[in-house]
Amino acid sequence: MKPFLIRYKFDPASGSEEEWHRQVAAFISALETDPELKGRISYRCMKVRDGRDYYHLAEPLDEEAPKLLQQRDWFKRYTEETKRAGGGTVEVLPLEVIAETKFG
Repeated sequence: MKPFLIRYKFDPASGSEEEWHRQVAAFISALETDPELKGRISYRCMKVRDGRDYYHLAEPLDEEAPKLLQQRDWFKRYTEETKRAGGGTVEVLPLEVIAETKFG
């Protein structure tokens, strides 16, 4: 499956970064504990050190996982909060993997 890159610049008017980090962690926890989604979507949130630029990397492991995710109310809330954190400007970019290392 193709990964997605979500990027935005954190808007301090949306609240504290610490609170935003807690919301991101809660979203990841929901992904990891959802009985139908557990282990089916890889998700990582990163930011530029000492900056406001955020990057989220999401990679579904099968075609059905994104469809299931979009049905979750907690995903809908998180999507809205991400827009708010980004000051209303969030880019979602589908990526193509050209080459990669193998873990394990």
